[in-house]
Amino acid sequence: MDELLAKAMQGVDPEEPGAFLHMLTNLMALVPWGSLIVWQIVFIVVGALLGWWKGRLKAGVIASLVLGPLGWIVPFLPRREPPPLPPRASSLDTTPPPLPASKKR
Repeated sequence: MDELLAKAMQGVDPEEPGAFLHMLTNLMALVPWGSLIVWQIVFIVVGALLGWWKGRLKAGVIASLVLGPLGWIVPFLPRREPPPLPPRASSLDTTPPPLPASKKR
């Protein structure tokens, strides 16, 4: 922990107003961004392939983007069925329903 703190505080004066941002940029420089981005792209591509295979491409891509490899499960989940539509009125009955009574006094 002391080593990480030393790397974060390298070149930072704790009394200056921008010390927090300087420490944050020092910590972000330690993160292997290239590897993280490559792995995220791999997760999305595999999610897209699984989604395409199951007929749910959009769900596979979005779930893999948000959840990483855990999102690969989403294309295999059952689809939610929309609620049934109300029965259609016959084409002979084209009059609209009556309006509510006026409340004028």
